[in-house]
Amino acid sequence: MAVNRTPVLKRCRSLDLEPAYLGYSKTSKRKNPRAGKKVSEYGLQLREKQKAKFIYGVLEKPFRNYYEKADRMKGMTGENLMVMLESRLDSVIFRMGFARTRREARQIVGHQHVLVNGKPVQIPSYLVKAGDVIEIREKAKSMQRYKDILEVTSGRLTPEWMDVDMEGLKGTIKNLPTREMIDVPVNEMLIVELYSK
Repeated sequence: MAVNRTPVLKRCRSLDLEPAYLGYSKTSKRKNPRAGKKVSEYGLQLREKQKAKFIYGVLEKPFRNYYEKADRMKGMTGENLMVMLESRLDSVIFRMGFARTRREARQIVGHQHVLVNGKPVQIPSYLVKAGDVIEIREKAKSMQRYKDILEVTSGRLTPEWMDVDMEGLKGTIKNLPTREMIDVPVNEMLIVELYSK
């Protein structure tokens, strides 16, 4: 499996992105050397795509597949794409506060700590649906790791499209999010323009 090993803060700097969107509280004092330089239209579109891929931890081929699937769905392609990325299981685990960072959420899913409607799911890209119940497996709940995670994430705001029981490490998807509910600084229209060329 391909893994992006670029340091997170360095990548955030190059994409003009706050590390908080990935769950990191650190910030970089350095400035992006290219800041303030004029960027072409293609450059802007490419940066938005790279930003979305980086935030959600998706590689090019699966990202392109998401785009094509979003294009076939009813409604706005860009909004469909963002909703699909946000409803990935690793993203949902991060949003529920069961992981400190998006990368950690992906690892938790991969380690088979997550149950969806009572069944173990170890695919980070699994798309949740409205009504799904997501919880941390009973065996894993007692691990020190989750006590540490809850200490860090207890103050985090939970999105309105999910109900979360932090004590029981359990959550329910009330409905899929709309674009207004997704607080990710990505201009999805530029991604659509890039792919529709």
